Amino acid sequence: MFSGVAKALLAGVLVAGTAALGGCGDHGEGVAQARAAEAAKGTDAVPVEVAKATRRAVAASYTGTGALEARAEAQVVAKTSGIAMEVFAEEGQQVKAGQVLVRLDSDRARLQVAQAAAQVRKLEANYKRAVQLEAQQMVSANDLDQLKYDLANARAAWDMARLELSYTSVAAPISGVVASRDIKPGNFVQINSPIFRIVDGSRLEVTLNVPERELAKLQAGQSVTLAADALPGRTFEGTVDRVSPVVDTGTGTFRVVAAFPGQGDLHAGMFCRLSINYDQRADALVIPRAALLEDGGEPAVYVARDGKAARTVLKLGYDDSGWVEVREGLKEGDAVVVAGKAALREGSTVQVLDRDAPAQADAKAKVPAAQAPR
Repeated sequence: MFSGVAKALLAGVLVAGTAALGGCGDHGEGVAQARAAEAAKGTDAVPVEVAKATRRAVAASYTGTGALEARAEAQVVAKTSGIAMEVFAEEGQQVKAGQVLVRLDSDRARLQVAQAAAQVRKLEANYKRAVQLEAQQMVSANDLDQLKYDLANARAAWDMARLELSYTSVAAPISGVVASRDIKPGNFVQINSPIFRIVDGSRLEVTLNVPERELAKLQAGQSVTLAADALPGRTFEGTVDRVSPVVDTGTGTFRVVAAFPGQGDLHAGMFCRLSINYDQRADALVIPRAALLEDGGEPAVYVARDGKAARTVLKLGYDDSGWVEVREGLKEGDAVVVAGKAALREGSTVQVLDRDAPAQADAKAKVPAAQAPR
């Protein structure tokens, strides 16, 4: 039915079509292989988050814990025995030094004072007459000396009786707040028994036992920041009051006492955390502490460069509130790995994730449809 030319043309068309189909197959296979290679490459890359080395102010500090103590505290004891007739102070009451807290039964002591006073008056009269008689040589020098001695003893006994009488009024030895009271009106009080505890809360202290390596860094007058567990979210400022120059050979520590003003929300007995700042650098190169590797070796980080992870050894400086100063090993702007570093090795391919991307995606999702950009 077809002529020779037509048959030749038809054969050429069939060959060309077959060649074209073969070419399309080769092209599709190449695209698939490229995509597979790209997927394999993406699978091998370790997803990481990075932070750039930047500059900021850092402070060097020593941190420790301790309990607040009152600088002055007194245990009030009875210096004589007797029945408590009146009690003038309660727990939590502010008292002043010398203020009477308890009055004991004083009848016996008053009688002893009167008796001693009478004895003194009698001996004074005898001594006065003896002096006159001695001038007339009617009394010997020995008798006059004996009367003088007896008078001195009587006066001492009178002073002792008056002192015992004063002990029936128990006074506060220091100014402060009554922390405890162990006496009630009508109680019999034994001599030397504690009946009150007074705490001077106008000045509070915390004692730290600091390792000897810090001895050259800490000194009196340095600022101290205090945070109490009982007062979350608040800090208080104080100073280093005194530093012991002696290191305890048993513990290898020395004592540092920090002082804080009282009469506020701080109270003796509170557990607190202290930070003593002893140096500061205003323009230090820092990285997040989370970037440091925890492999037990010298300080190092992974730096992301050209899609690869490079382990870099560092020389560190101060450590301050989540930031670590880098003295050697990095330059400003270097991207250090802060998340995903556990899966990295030297030369690992990394895929840097945008840490702000999830937050941006959430923000976009919360935009109402009416306000979404068109």
